[in-house]
Parts: sequence; C-alpha cells; structure tokens
Amino acid sequence: MGAQWKAKGKELAANAKGKVFGKLAKEIMVAARSGADPASNARLRLVVEQARKVSMPKDTLERAIKKGAGLTGEAVHFEHVIYEGFAPHRVPVMVECLTDNLNRTASEVRVLFRKGHLGTSGSVSWDFDHVGMIEAEPAAAGADPELAAIEAGAQDFEPGEEEGTTMFLTEHADLDLVSRALPAQGFTVLSAKLGYKAKNPIAPASLSAAELEEVEAFLAAIDANDDVQNIFVGLAA
Repeated sequence: MGAQWKAKGKELAANAKGKVFGKLAKEIMVAARSGADPASNARLRLVVEQARKVSMPKDTLERAIKKGAGLTGEAVHFEHVIYEGFAPHRVPVMVECLTDNLNRTASEVRVLFRKGHLGTSGSVSWDFDHVGMIEAEPAAAGADPELAAIEAGAQDFEPGEEEGTTMFLTEHADLDLVSRALPAQGFTVLSAKLGYKAKNPIAPASLSAAELEEVEAFLAAIDANDDVQNIFVGLAA
C-alpha cells in the first residue's frame, strides 16, 4: 500500500468497473492532447494498453482519443492537481485528481479530508518519491523479476498489487523505456503510470484493527469522488 492504494475487492464490482473506465477515459483524453496516434505518443500508448487490459469497449476508447485530440469539435479541458495531507492516525496521503472545475474539486476534497487533515503543497510530498510504476506478470514459468529489472533498466521491484504480479519501479523519465523492455525479459505489462511511493511507510502493525478500518473507510470515500484518479498512501503493504 506504500505505492498506490486500491479498494479491497473493488475490481469485482460492475459499477466499480464503470468508474475505472471513466478514470481511464480522462487519462486518455489528456494524453491524446499530444497526438491521437499511440505509436508516436508514449503517454497515450501506455494508457491505451492499460485500458485494453481491463477490457474497455473499443468505441469508448476511440471516442476518448478523438475527443482529447480535438477531432470531435468538443472542448475538453482537464487540469491535473494533487492534494496532500493525512488520513486518520497521521497516515500520509497524496490524492491525484483530473478535473474540469478546480473550485468544485477543492471544495469536495476539503469535505472529504474532515476526518483527516488536508495539508499545503509540500507538506507530505517530501516523504514520497516520484517514480514510474509498472505492474507486470510473468509470461512464462521461471521468469526472474530481479534479472528482468536489471536488464530492462528498472530501479527496483517488489510484489505487485495483484497476486503473482511484480511492481517494477523506474525513474519517472524511464517509464516508457522500461515498459517496452520488460516483454523481452519474460513479463507482460499490465499497467504503467507515474506515481508516488512513500519513503518511510507506516507499518500496519503500529495501528489497531479499528484504526486501520478508519483509514480504509477514509480512503474509500476519497476514491469514490469522480475527480480522483489515484491515491498514494504512506502505509506499508
């Protein structure tokens, strides 16, 4: 959990899958500003691959690309903003949003942080590293994550969010390069994005079961907001 927080079991819910599609569509539209061709737009290519992995409908994917690239005549403008603060019990949190209305998002985030503490810019980010995060699974038995990390140019690796997967960590500038290199090392890339990894994550054992439940409830409420794209939490797995 020291990398990206994901709600327990949320991938199993149909309405949650729709929310995932919505978040990916926003990322696709933002990435497509730099061009509608994934072959020449590395950021778009990574998001499109991620969308395909979760079976986003083809027409939804193509519509998002065209809309973001300005090919439909519709005005699309999302701003990227990060909020920093603490969940209950001083667990550091970084909340990444894409919004078409900064005032609305700021107001809603302030309300969501009432059970925690909303900090100022830099109040929490100093304790996180800005890195590339590539979740991948072995394409064949015997694929060695340590060797793959070395050969592909990743900085480090750790167990992924899903069972049997590996999270490869890169310099943020090397995200596309490493994601392209991993298949040759026996790994299938499931997702690739920039994110924040806590330098000194809090051990869950230092919190009681009730306190952990409060943290989870706080994070789930934030995740339910339509403008929230990703949540990065300073809590060890």
